Amino acid sequence: MATGNMKLKRGAQSARARRTAGFEPIPMSDVYQLIEPGPVVLLTTSSEGRCNVMTMSWHMMVEFEPPRIACVVSRADYSFAALRSSGECVIAVPDVSLAQQVVEVGNCSGRDVDKFALTGLTPLAAQEVDAPVVAECFANLECRVIDTRLVPRHELFVLEVVCAWGRRARRTPRLLHHCGYGVFVVDGEELRLESGKR
Repeated sequence: MATGNMKLKRGAQSARARRTAGFEPIPMSDVYQLIEPGPVVLLTTSSEGRCNVMTMSWHMMVEFEPPRIACVVSRADYSFAALRSSGECVIAVPDVSLAQQVVEVGNCSGRDVDKFALTGLTPLAAQEVDAPVVAECFANLECRVIDTRLVPRHELFVLEVVCAWGRRARRTPRLLHHCGYGVFVVDGEELRLESGKR
């Protein structure tokens, strides 16, 4: 049995041990499917009088208060230029009832089509930013970009939530989680354990 201070050797012997334990190699292109950061969300932007929405699953909380979120928006995404130039967006959180619209939003580009018109999602004016909130989503987080130092290398923006909206009736929605290649899982049973944290 391995202990914390045992030096393990790499090589053929360790590969046999891993196989014996039931492990198989995973292609590097599939690793992201294992480390899924959170629910699939919609990110809206507004630039030069035009609103857009994209599907996003690469994001994470980086601060409690004020709430800060890091997210990856690729240069290939139409939303990248709008987010970079405006410095604002809304993260809208859909539940499972919007699964089809979420996929439709992700399967087309705002360069070619008005995604709100295509999917039937409703943009509403936000309070603090020009990007719209999404009426059908159970929560909307109005955000400002506060750090772009990792954008050139990793396309990672740090956002600060400046205003948040939610529906009281849907405090425990069933959220979508992307597993890759069109596969999603939905939140299941809630598990509550004692915690010293609030």
